[in-house]
Amino acid sequence: MNRLESMSVFVAVVEAGSLSAAARQLDMPLATVSRKVAELEAHLKSRLLHRTTRQLSLTDVGASYLTACRRILEEIGEAERAAAGEYAQPKGELVVTAPIVFGRLHIVPVVAEFLAQYPEISVNLMLTDRVVHLMEEQCDVAVRIGELPDSSLKAVPVGTVRRVVCASPHYLHAHGEPAKPQDLADYSCITFDVLASVGAWVFGSGKSEQTVPVHSRLSVNTAEAAIAAATLGVGMIRVLSYQVADALQKGDLQVVLQPFESTALPISLVHKGQAPLPLKVRAFLDFVTPKLRAREANAKPL
Repeated sequence: MNRLESMSVFVAVVEAGSLSAAARQLDMPLATVSRKVAELEAHLKSRLLHRTTRQLSLTDVGASYLTACRRILEEIGEAERAAAGEYAQPKGELVVTAPIVFGRLHIVPVVAEFLAQYPEISVNLMLTDRVVHLMEEQCDVAVRIGELPDSSLKAVPVGTVRRVVCASPHYLHAHGEPAKPQDLADYSCITFDVLASVGAWVFGSGKSEQTVPVHSRLSVNTAEAAIAAATLGVGMIRVLSYQVADALQKGDLQVVLQPFESTALPISLVHKGQAPLPLKVRAFLDFVTPKLRAREANAKPL
């Protein structure tokens, strides 16, 4: 049994969610995938997966072994990249993740410039509003918005972003502009779960911080959907300032309650901080960091 290959197949099965999906992704016969997982279980004398006709789930042993497999495969990948010269010159694939709207507005243009300057680097850009686990998902750099929890990850600050409450001029003309956060009880609001904004919004900071219940007429799962609904006059939204920069500039939305805004959120570039740091990661951080900081210095809202 090729144990490393079996480990890779096991990880692929878990990430794909089924043996057949993993077989398609690996371009490998289903019988071979099933056999390699079975051989691994026989070698370990432990069951790694619970199998039913509809789904797979990890056993407790399988969950622990999965973490170990990912770590081992990552270390082997690092050794191979070092041997291939990735630490001698910037080259190879760079996996970057960022929030959807921020990525579209700010990361995609920077990546385009970066690729032009580094022809031997390719970028896999994952735009998603969920938090991507750098270790488990083989990601090199993540754009994170908000306070960061204590971890072994390294963070490079690049700016801050405000949380703003907006509505369309038509809605404000019909209902009036709120004078204080408590007035929101009389307004229709649009909420979405990315900012944990369903049910209540937080204003101010420190001793002046206050949590205000809101009446959610519409709940969506993306900022773009909330913004679209707000421009149609459905109600108030609370979003990150860069997400509504275009709508504000066009006059489709208007900021309210600005004196009561909470503390701005930090924007950071996060990486695993391994030593030595691959040159592709160092090159990307050195290229992107000053460009994002310059946007804030030039008063381009992030």
